[in-house]
Amino acid sequence: MSTLSVAPGTAKHMKQKPAHSVGENIAYMISLAWRQRRSVIWFALAMVVATILLSLTQLFIVPSILGAVEAKVSIAELTVIILLFTGGLILLSAAGAYLSSCSQFGRIEIRLIIGSMIQNKALTMSYPDIEDQNVRKKMDKASMLVTSNTAATEAVWATLMNLLQNAVEFVVYLSLLTTLNPLMIIVVLITTIVSFLVSNYLGAWGYRHRDEESEYFRRMNYLSERSRDYTLAKDVRIIDMGNWIEDVYNGTLRLYRSFVARGERVYIWGNMIDVVLTFMRNGIVYYFLIGAVLKGEMSATQFVLYFNTVNVFTTGIGKIMTNLAILRKQSLDICAVREFLDYPETFKMEEGISLTPDLRFPYQIELQDVSFRYPEAEKNTLSHINLTIRPGEKLAIVGLNGAGKTTLIKLICGFLDPTEGKVLLNNTDIRTYNRRDYYRLFSAVFQDFSVLDVTIAENIAQTDEKINAELMEQCISQAGLTEKIDRLPNGVETHIGQVFEDGIHLSGGELQRLMLARALYKNAPIIVLDEPTSALDPIAESEIYNKYSELTDGRMAVYISHRLASTRFCDRIILIADGSIDEEGTHDELIARNGHYADLFEIQSRYYREGGAENEKTEEG
Repeated sequence: MSTLSVAPGTAKHMKQKPAHSVGENIAYMISLAWRQRRSVIWFALAMVVATILLSLTQLFIVPSILGAVEAKVSIAELTVIILLFTGGLILLSAAGAYLSSCSQFGRIEIRLIIGSMIQNKALTMSYPDIEDQNVRKKMDKASMLVTSNTAATEAVWATLMNLLQNAVEFVVYLSLLTTLNPLMIIVVLITTIVSFLVSNYLGAWGYRHRDEESEYFRRMNYLSERSRDYTLAKDVRIIDMGNWIEDVYNGTLRLYRSFVARGERVYIWGNMIDVVLTFMRNGIVYYFLIGAVLKGEMSATQFVLYFNTVNVFTTGIGKIMTNLAILRKQSLDICAVREFLDYPETFKMEEGISLTPDLRFPYQIELQDVSFRYPEAEKNTLSHINLTIRPGEKLAIVGLNGAGKTTLIKLICGFLDPTEGKVLLNNTDIRTYNRRDYYRLFSAVFQDFSVLDVTIAENIAQTDEKINAELMEQCISQAGLTEKIDRLPNGVETHIGQVFEDGIHLSGGELQRLMLARALYKNAPIIVLDEPTSALDPIAESEIYNKYSELTDGRMAVYISHRLASTRFCDRIILIADGSIDEEGTHDELIARNGHYADLFEIQSRYYREGGAENEKTEEG
């Protein structure tokens, strides 16, 4: 079976400077922890103190015992020294283990808080940004970086703790070694700096190619989600989609493995350079140390102390380099998270003019010379639309597929801003309003409406807190779902979908009534229906639309349907063709005009008449 080409464009990779420095990202994490869970900081500092004391105890234990032996102290005194060091090692090791265990909870919580911030950003950010592929890549990358305890948003605390510990130990051990040859210290510092610069550059390879990595993850995650989507189960089996999906997934996986291999080849050069420089550094240090012993400039106790100090010192330098490289990578990951969280809003939110929905207040929406073109599109989807929707008016928008009906609804609802022209609410440009407040004016049901695997009550109220039971019952009754829900063992607490054991499936008509109950529960002053009944037969669709009209009488309502007969009850109908308003009027006026609307209506009527006749012949046969 052939596979699809899934390689994202990798020919060119622009060098991108991180939006925030390492220091800024450290300050960001510390500030977040200080506001949300200060114990993370205190535990980290306590662990550093305990670890440093443990390291110093281990460093001085052998020289101290050896010095006591050289001084010919008594057995009792020697025993006391050994017991004191042993007790110190036990206590400090136990303290470190206890603090490490306790600190995990706070670190996990900080990571989960960042995950919640990412989720909230995705749920509330301006609609055009959700449709922007570049923004979605940032979102996918940020989401990936809060999924495990190895992610930078949690692991950075261990890195910072290790670096602080290494830095303090570096100063302590360096002060001990300054009594030796200064040239040795200079060589150590030079090789350390060179090693860090090389590791720092090579370690940033992943950040420079983060968009490519994010694209692989996005594609694999999408395919994994589709394979688990039970709504595709029939298609997967009837047309053997399983093998095709698996081939595409494996093709992407092979490309990702190749990407990882490229990165590892870069990283291994960094490791090799580090090994060479470490060998040079250690060789020179041991040369000076052994030379001092041979010249009689060191006692046995001093030799053991300096010997252990050199070992710990050189190891510590390696740890500092490693942790700096790790911190650099983690900082780049935190940068990716912050790039998404800090992504500027396209719309005004809190800084816009506030709005409070009021059913008694007359709302009018006007589109003045509105045109809209999607990013990178060659022509406008809508051109020079002039339309006024009056208070309490029921407006139908009809037209062929691709005419621009849904785009027009998105402009009216404030999901998109016009490329040219203005959308006005009561003579005020909606761009000046708090966009979230503006959305509260609408009860909308779209063609791809959402039904979550939660209870019926939660699907109607769109919340699990402070549900108005009386209003809920009234909306269910008005939507014609009372009899259906009363037959369920758990009533409105019955779950929809397959996630829970008591989950049920609703028919298409029942789902439409559920959406009607949801729209009624929100009780907003403007109703929008964007072909939510397209999966129903014409009679069922007409019944649902008439039900909406009956229960929302007096409010502004906008209906979209590709079946012209379903919207004949509306006060006004506009026909969209080629991105502009082709015809406008009531159903009877448009039929009498004998234009495009009348032609479409006749074609649809003939189709249903002929379809009905065919059905009768089949039944007679």
